[in-house]
Amino acid sequence: MFDRYQAGEQAILVHVDFPDDSSREDLQEFKMLVSSAGVSELTVVSGKRNTPHPKYFVGSGKAQEIADAVALYDANVILFNHSLSPSQEKHIEALCQCRVVDRTTLILDIFAQRARTHEGKLQVELAQLRHISSRLIRGWTHLERQKGGIGLRGPGETQLETDRRLLRERMNNILKRLDKVEKQRQQGRRSRTRAEIPTISLVGYTNAGKSTLFNRLTDSDVYAADQLFATLDPTLRKIEVEDVGRVILADTVGFIRHLPHDLVAAFKATLTETREAELLLHVVDISDERRSENIDQVTDVLTEIEAHEVPQLMICNKIDNLHDVEPRIDRDETGMPIRVWLSAQANIGIDLFFQALAERLGRQIVRHSLKIPPAAGKLRGMLYQLNCIADEHFDEQGNCLVDVKLPAREWNRLIKQDKAGLERFIEN
Repeated sequence: MFDRYQAGEQAILVHVDFPDDSSREDLQEFKMLVSSAGVSELTVVSGKRNTPHPKYFVGSGKAQEIADAVALYDANVILFNHSLSPSQEKHIEALCQCRVVDRTTLILDIFAQRARTHEGKLQVELAQLRHISSRLIRGWTHLERQKGGIGLRGPGETQLETDRRLLRERMNNILKRLDKVEKQRQQGRRSRTRAEIPTISLVGYTNAGKSTLFNRLTDSDVYAADQLFATLDPTLRKIEVEDVGRVILADTVGFIRHLPHDLVAAFKATLTETREAELLLHVVDISDERRSENIDQVTDVLTEIEAHEVPQLMICNKIDNLHDVEPRIDRDETGMPIRVWLSAQANIGIDLFFQALAERLGRQIVRHSLKIPPAAGKLRGMLYQLNCIADEHFDEQGNCLVDVKLPAREWNRLIKQDKAGLERFIEN
């Protein structure tokens, strides 16, 4: 159903500058997207407009220029650095006699190429189906079933209606399967919560170095490359952090400007790992001239998936690409680490990262010594259910002396419930 790019395809790139920041795209980033898709760039047709043309997106003169470039270079695809409406795609294809692909479709295709796990493939297919559902009109008029005359009377359903029905059925089927995957993820998160294992999630703009840092921290071999969307499928690994213990580290898909909403919706199950993390490690390519814009874009996506309130530790990566920048930890006025400067590729500053991580997570861990009398055995059972007892012994009077270690939020929840009068048993 979907066109997949094959290595060696020849493309004409189209880029339009708009005065409005919300509509403006980055040409260099678009070229990286094209390269990541395995497409060869022939030439770039660029121009300026205040607003998109309703028929061709670009002006009629620029559209003819694109058609001439297609004929001159013998291109077999036109790639737009913008999102096009179905009618604009149709009109440009009719004029240029060449396949037209917009920015959203290009990103979806890159995701389709990179998906490896069953869940990732389902999520990409769902996003593609949602995108293509608005582009079915007039695509199959030659297969129209509602025709008159003897031998031509069909079941009363047009090919368009058939396609829409099949799309709906397939989308519903995928949603049910993704819902099953989400329940499995929730079960895993509940198990980690019971075991009091905090989860931290790597987030950041695509190609910021998240997977390289992930591999450096976990001694894994997750695919990492200098290209956009090298990582698609989420990966979880355990790491040991001093004074904290085991921590789950999650590597996630990178964000990008104007990330298609279909993708955000399709990857809701995956992004839940980000939303429910104890701490977000916001990885930034500090050597990128557009780092401020990239940070803003990541913040926008985090807001969209309701993860903007999760505490963040910024990782200023790739300092080896800059001159006179040493690894360091930046702190706020209270002394809490807020930024770590390092290079995952060059293995510089990793020790500072673990130091900052221990401080951030350690502040969320509370330790208490409790003296629980025999009559409060129910409280001891609750602590065992939380798996937070670090040490336990009994005195001569039969009191249970326990050392507990648990996240601050769990301790506060116990205090709020206060069913067993927990605070009166605190020894320290």
